[in-house]
Amino acid sequence: HALQVLLIFAKEDNQSDGFWWACDRAGYRCNIARTRESALECFLDKHQEIIVIDHRNSRYFDAEDICRSIRATKPSEHTVILAVVPRISADQEETSVLPLLNAGFNRQFMENSSITACYNELVQIEHGEVRSQFKLRACNAVFTALDHCQEAIEITSEDHVIQYVNPAFERMMGYHKRELIGKELTELPKSDKNCADLLDTINTFIKKGKEWQGVYYARRKSGDSIQQHVKITPVTGQGGKIRHFVSLKRLHCTNENNKQVLYRVPCSDVQRLQYFPLLFESHSFRCKNRRKDSTDIKSITSQSSDAPSLQTRRYSSMARIHSMTIEAPITKVINIINAAQENSPITVAEALDRVLEILRTTELYSPQLGTKDEDPHTSDLVGGLMTDGLRRLSGNEYVFSKKMNLSHSHLSVPNTISDVPPCITQLLDHEESWDFNIFELEAVTNKRPLVYLGLKVFGRFGVSEFLNCSEATLRAWLQLIEANYHSSNSYHNSTHAADVLHATAFFLGKERVKGSLDHLDEVAALIAATIHDVDHPGRTNSFLCNAGSELAVLYNDTAVLESHHTALAFQLTTKDSKCNIFKNIDRNHYRTLRQAIIDMVLATEMTKHFEHVNKFVNSINKPMASEETSSHSEGSDCECTANVKNFPDNQTLIKRMMIKCADVANPCRPLELCIEWAGRISEEYFAQTDEEKRQGLPVVMPVFDRNTCSIPKSQISFIDYFITDMFDAWDAFAHLPVLMQHLANNYKHWKTLDELKCKSLRLPSEN
Repeated sequence: HALQVLLIFAKEDNQSDGFWWACDRAGYRCNIARTRESALECFLDKHQEIIVIDHRNSRYFDAEDICRSIRATKPSEHTVILAVVPRISADQEETSVLPLLNAGFNRQFMENSSITACYNELVQIEHGEVRSQFKLRACNAVFTALDHCQEAIEITSEDHVIQYVNPAFERMMGYHKRELIGKELTELPKSDKNCADLLDTINTFIKKGKEWQGVYYARRKSGDSIQQHVKITPVTGQGGKIRHFVSLKRLHCTNENNKQVLYRVPCSDVQRLQYFPLLFESHSFRCKNRRKDSTDIKSITSQSSDAPSLQTRRYSSMARIHSMTIEAPITKVINIINAAQENSPITVAEALDRVLEILRTTELYSPQLGTKDEDPHTSDLVGGLMTDGLRRLSGNEYVFSKKMNLSHSHLSVPNTISDVPPCITQLLDHEESWDFNIFELEAVTNKRPLVYLGLKVFGRFGVSEFLNCSEATLRAWLQLIEANYHSSNSYHNSTHAADVLHATAFFLGKERVKGSLDHLDEVAALIAATIHDVDHPGRTNSFLCNAGSELAVLYNDTAVLESHHTALAFQLTTKDSKCNIFKNIDRNHYRTLRQAIIDMVLATEMTKHFEHVNKFVNSINKPMASEETSSHSEGSDCECTANVKNFPDNQTLIKRMMIKCADVANPCRPLELCIEWAGRISEEYFAQTDEEKRQGLPVVMPVFDRNTCSIPKSQISFIDYFITDMFDAWDAFAHLPVLMQHLANNYKHWKTLDELKCKSLRLPSEN
């Protein structure tokens, strides 16, 4: 059929005329839309293959918004969208194309009203992207062919992870495809009727890129063993490497004289498999998050006659996958559920099916956004805080401008806690209160609150005595750590570290927390709170990964900052004996303490937020509630905390939850402190967005644009999605009525501002 093109231009001009006549010359059908609404309506009606959007002037409409709206529809999956951008003068620098790509455009076209130039652009798109999209759309036909194929077909990755099975395979083996997709072959029950060398034989063949066919026993879901005739074809792809294995299976029968009859695979069905490279390019089979390269078909129909001689080969890796006895706990759980399904009523079996489907997902602890998915504030917070960034899209690199600060002699601190100036002493007299004002301490200490608060808190918890270090060493260490926080950051500076230390100390003072932890746990928690953001650059993990920073490369884009904070803190501590607070404790104590500190700091990384919270609820809250109910609240506190102490894993969960809550406790502080913290974190996110735009990097949190951001909305989203459930769980354990009251009041405050359409707060720099 004739190619269809949609032109979206608010006003008719030479450029829109150029594309119109270019379409006429090329024989394309062309429609023109003047508004966002009419454009969307026209596209949903006609499903044009090419869309051209005027991106030269934002006065009439937002081209990127129109593009995103179209991309949000299902039909746009195979549509090419072109942005017409203004021509630049010779002395102007060309802008990055990344913002356009992020908005959903495929290409940009520099303003040129020449009909020939427009014609050439459209024809190139047709012969490039559009034809590729036509091929991808043909995949539906391939799936239809596979669904009606009589042979059972199973496709696995090169790692033997099942990526596709057809209905004939489901009928033969008794499984539903959702029970198989994403599973490794090692996870499926094995038949014990195969000879020991058979799987080694198969493995040897297919690893060399040769086709294998023969008789094989498989175990159905019911437990019965069936004899199959199997043909396995390796599929090579990019670089000549094997990327997939295609298995065709038919039941193996015997004739009346007990002679084996092998079913010949019809040529037509083999030929259908030649579409598989196309199939795998267009459908993202996410098995263990490995990106699969495209495949070619040169080995699909390769033949081999060496099968009989290979029965004598050594039993090796592939052979062992069907005889392994070591099972992961999740595999055992799934097997138990599968067994329970066999004799269960249909309603129970269906419910267990849903359970199995959930258990087989990789994100067991991350909730679905549901209706919140439409809220850009929530989406941006989740994307910005719970991912380690997109793939690197730029050659730009972000390098820390601040070098490690190993010097601490230039800072003036008291010789002992008794030497603290009176104004600071008076403030610190109230540090055990939750409503303690950390910003007042920041002001009177000239932005060095961590040293003073640290000396007071560490003294109260006997940290020097536990570590067997002098107060002078502890003081030098606190000074060194604080010197390596960036005072230029509006949020992630030593005041934030002091605030988290204060919250941690407050939590450690609660009876149930105190009764659940040992002295070593308390010391580890206070140290972890002190160092948890040291040398923070004021940018998120996503930013560092997108920018290809040295730290992101060093830590493989995984928990980049949290790994850096702990590594640097220990490096700084052990580098100089004058600051080494660990120098006098024995090796075993040090290893235990170090592991606890690392574990807590890594727990502040947000990608595992829901995992930590759910584990705490299931392992601490629920058992404790059951014990309290069964004992009718008589002596329950003692019994519950004693039980927690008997399980080190539970102590770990409590420490993780404690530092997580301390790290993001801002919404639970008194309103004036909550507002100040909200302004500071927003300013830091604004600065990141500004830099992402300057460097042409993906903008990971677009709502944090200083010109348009609604701070109340961002706070509401953060509280709804991250804070409420976590602090409900922590309050149920630690009993924190003051915090929960502040949280309710602050949430009401943000809601009121939002309803009044207040778009921003006055930031600290404006006061």
